[in-house]
Amino acid sequence: MKSFEEIGIEKNILTAIEELGFESPMPVQEKVIPHLLSDNKSDIVALAQTGTGKTAAFGLPIVQKVNTSSNKTQYLIISPTRELCVQIADDLKSYAKYKDKIKIVAVFGGASIEHQIKALKKGAHIISATPGRLLDLLNRRVVDIRDIQTVVLDEADEMLNMGFREDLESILSDTPAEKQTLLFSATMPTEVKKIAEKFMHNTVDYIVGKKNSGADTVSHICYTVQARDRYLALKRIVDFHPDIYGIVFCRTRIETQDIASKLMDDGYNADAIHGDLSQAQRDIVMGKFRTKHISLLVATDVAARGLDVNDLTHVINYNLPDELDVYTHRSGRTGRAGKVGISIIISNLKEKGKIHIIEKQIGKKIEHKAVPTGNEICKVQLFHVIDRMEKVDVDSNEIDQFLPELNKKLDWLDRDELIKKFVSVEFNRFSDYYKNTPDLNKPIDERKSRSESGSRTRGSQDGFTRFFINLGSMDNIRPVDLIGLVNDLSGVRDIEIGEIDIKKSFSFFEIDSEYKDKMLDTFNQATYKGRKINLEVSDRSAKAKSGGGRRFDGDRPFNRGGRASSRNDKYSNRGERSFSRSEKPSDRSGRSYSKSEKPSGGSDKSYSKSDKPFEKSGRRSERKFGGNSNKRRSKWYKVSNSLLNLIVENNNLNWILSLDIKWKLNHNILFIFL
Repeated sequence: MKSFEEIGIEKNILTAIEELGFESPMPVQEKVIPHLLSDNKSDIVALAQTGTGKTAAFGLPIVQKVNTSSNKTQYLIISPTRELCVQIADDLKSYAKYKDKIKIVAVFGGASIEHQIKALKKGAHIISATPGRLLDLLNRRVVDIRDIQTVVLDEADEMLNMGFREDLESILSDTPAEKQTLLFSATMPTEVKKIAEKFMHNTVDYIVGKKNSGADTVSHICYTVQARDRYLALKRIVDFHPDIYGIVFCRTRIETQDIASKLMDDGYNADAIHGDLSQAQRDIVMGKFRTKHISLLVATDVAARGLDVNDLTHVINYNLPDELDVYTHRSGRTGRAGKVGISIIISNLKEKGKIHIIEKQIGKKIEHKAVPTGNEICKVQLFHVIDRMEKVDVDSNEIDQFLPELNKKLDWLDRDELIKKFVSVEFNRFSDYYKNTPDLNKPIDERKSRSESGSRTRGSQDGFTRFFINLGSMDNIRPVDLIGLVNDLSGVRDIEIGEIDIKKSFSFFEIDSEYKDKMLDTFNQATYKGRKINLEVSDRSAKAKSGGGRRFDGDRPFNRGGRASSRNDKYSNRGERSFSRSEKPSDRSGRSYSKSEKPSGGSDKSYSKSDKPFEKSGRRSERKFGGNSNKRRSKWYKVSNSLLNLIVENNNLNWILSLDIKWKLNHNILFIFL
């Protein structure tokens, strides 16, 4: 392994980083620093996990190469969050401790823009910025990046996940074409590749470890429990690790605050960080966490992005993220700088598939363990008390004066009794709490008995109810939005949510069956973005028959009474034939019509028999609805032609598209006569 001096770092910077405790370059630093200090101007894509020394990899060469004789901005570093932006600026100032006249300015949202403008006007050789605030300053013409030599995109995947793509493209478009671009990321999703392809040229890739894989210093453990026992399992895991210092990741802001409040009420040193906190509140919480006044930080993924906290022992996934790539970022917050860490997953049986995907993604086997029992926790806590006693520093000068009185007070106790009473002061708290507590461990697989009995072929797993909801991707609803709806409308923050399947104009999701009636009552009285919500129980086992059977994409909604609803026809093809006003449906031959065109040959208000506009639709409908019955097809013709006449008479496509379409017709109708 080479030293920092051998890879080209100059003497005054070496002195600064030695004071910071730097000993030898980490793998990503050993690869990137020589490249940046050389005459090679190729762009760089560096893939390495969080905590592997990426900041020093680009920061040390930048500090060394700054031209202090010029007052122009030469280097721009863009990162996703305020915390990371400030951390990078502070690190670079530390590296430049013995280099005079280097001006480094951090610009970020949530702070006074006037103060930042004032600092920028004094000159800034290096700017560390968040995308939103930098774009604001560019629009105000306060920042000039036309002479930038190097642009660094740090945590690029996180920036794109947070929706900064347009901001980044706008910023990079204002930079000179001959600049050098450095992209640092933990993962390489498609969005990052697109940015690299568009704005980077002649790139050199440096990959530390496997692409998109987890850090080698992190071990992964999974505890499987019933949904309702998730919080109890969390407490047992924390109690089983007395010296834990970590982050608990939750899906939503409400759940984050709820879990943090429960932990604090139960006597744990915990607090929450999420998007509803002001910047001042966020700073207070992070200050307490960094100084270890609190040992557990409960956070959402968005709020935790960019947090730079060292020495974390554990990361706990209270819920798995919706996007499994995010798991790599979560686990990368521990095991940093060569230290070991543990990433813990609290899951249920429905997440077994996700666990397998994560294993393939990180290239590691996740160890499945049983949730600690009360006796196991009490034993760990007992020996933790003994360890603390053995290692405690004794101030003899202060204690000796009290010894005669202490001996007199305790002389009636023999040695064993004294030890028992001493350790019981702390031990009794756990012993009393965990006395006669149940075993939380869920059987590894309950599905075997069901498959052997043949009672079910497909459907929601035991303990979960599958619902149909009339909201889909056309309503801009995402899994996280659906989870938020469940939490907000039910008023319960720990409902276990299973599979979520978002279609184009409707969706299916599964929740703990205990809350079935509550869901039906609350959802059917609510609206989403002005649209009335319709929620029904779905029977996934109703599968399409061969030939003319009804098709429900494997699901059939039911009304509350359990009887097949007469409205089921409306779901048969919504996801396939739903469109917005801007779309131009085509007929079966592939021809597209605009609003002003007429679907058939001549007449404004009627069609000749030879046109037969619904003949094909009728046959298709017959296949969809099992309509070998002439009566069903006759009724279809009458309703369809009535609808067609209404549209032709109004002569306005916008009129039909503005309706709340709830009739019992297949959307193929609209495709035929538009």
